[in-house]
Amino acid sequence: MAVSVPELTDLEQLSTALSSPNGKTQLKTLETLSTLGSSGEQVLMDFLAKSDRHHPTWPQGTAFLKLRASDSSVVQEFLNREFPQGMVPLNTDRDIDYSPLQDLLIEQKWQEADRLTLLKMCELAGESAMTRKWLYFSEVNQFPRTDLHTINTLWLVYSEGKFGFSIQREIWLSLGKNWEKLWPKIQWRTGKTWTRYPGGFIWDLTAPKGHLPLTNQLRGVRVMDSLLSHPAWTD
Repeated sequence: MAVSVPELTDLEQLSTALSSPNGKTQLKTLETLSTLGSSGEQVLMDFLAKSDRHHPTWPQGTAFLKLRASDSSVVQEFLNREFPQGMVPLNTDRDIDYSPLQDLLIEQKWQEADRLTLLKMCELAGESAMTRKWLYFSEVNQFPRTDLHTINTLWLVYSEGKFGFSIQREIWLSLGKNWEKLWPKIQWRTGKTWTRYPGGFIWDLTAPKGHLPLTNQLRGVRVMDSLLSHPAWTD
């Protein structure tokens, strides 16, 4: 069936809107395209085909997740051919396998991904940290930039830009590096009461920006300070 001119125009406008600097516009556009059947899926596939494979963004990750939910064989063949492991390159300077973390985040299994993130960071720190299953701030200081960027990008890309260390850092900086303001802002504390793990936390995208990952929430401010002050974020 021939596509009408008005529909073509709408799809062209939606395709253009995917590159909007406004995150809300991008998200609304992605939601709309995912409801338009094969024509919307084609726009999403074109969007991913033209994306920067080395530096994926959360709109690309969201488009990937929308397409992954499709029952179209054409879409699934495209994803299997172009992104067989997911959207994020799993770069590492310590020979660490981040593919299980990518798999969990693609599945939107946030609590499991949070636990695995801590384990991967302990693996980064070495055998002692792997045994105790938590981190010293001095170990965080020695983390390779490459690996921190990989972990952060995984969280950012698959969460509509809501989660990740870089998001927590942005909020922290906007609050003048004030920890007492940060904790309630990301709902790690309400009043004088710390949020209880795990039931008090929000394990889905209704959570506020910066709510996840929680990997350092229980270890005090020094580890979090080392993480958010790491030179990886100023590269």
